[in-house]
Amino acid sequence: MGYELPALPYDYSALEPHMSKQTLEFHHDKHHAKYVNNYNEMVKSAGMDDKSIEEVIKATYNDASKSGLFNNAAQAWNHTFYWNCMKPGGGGEPTGELAEKIKSDFGSFDKFKEEFTTAAKTQFGSGWAWLVLDNGTLKVTKTPNAVNPIAMGQTPLLTVDVWEHAYYLDYQNKRPDFVSSYLDNLVNWDFVAEQMKKA
Repeated sequence: MGYELPALPYDYSALEPHMSKQTLEFHHDKHHAKYVNNYNEMVKSAGMDDKSIEEVIKATYNDASKSGLFNNAAQAWNHTFYWNCMKPGGGGEPTGELAEKIKSDFGSFDKFKEEFTTAAKTQFGSGWAWLVLDNGTLKVTKTPNAVNPIAMGQTPLLTVDVWEHAYYLDYQNKRPDFVSSYLDNLVNWDFVAEQMKKA
């Protein structure tokens, strides 16, 4: 089947000043593209190219002999999802059903924001922070390296990439500043709400 590198859903400079054109060019055109290319080669060699990328992620998780395939599949998927989690003029608070669900499951939007920020800041080394739906309940989780909540039976609704290449050109080593700017200025709550509806 093959997995194509999707174009960004906005222009390279559309997220400035919160995320620079240079960061998006490196991150999308180099890092994401490499994961996609590696995945397409590996999935063919493994004889699994008739499966969807989500099926490959689930089938190869915790299989040491296929860790390379899992890492590239998950990173290809994670990045595609991540681009959609952002939009120009994003951030702020969600509305409607999503806002109600966040309030119901976390107590308040501020409590969610605090949990999500803590998860992103405290993920040791490289990885991701997520808002997921787990058996009908919204939860914040974090995963190391390429690990994707799909592998644990959870439904991802929102993610932030905390690998250094995601923010170093713009924020240097200040990951908390990046996470704060992401939540305040970039999150595409419409996309998050859409994922919740689909789930």
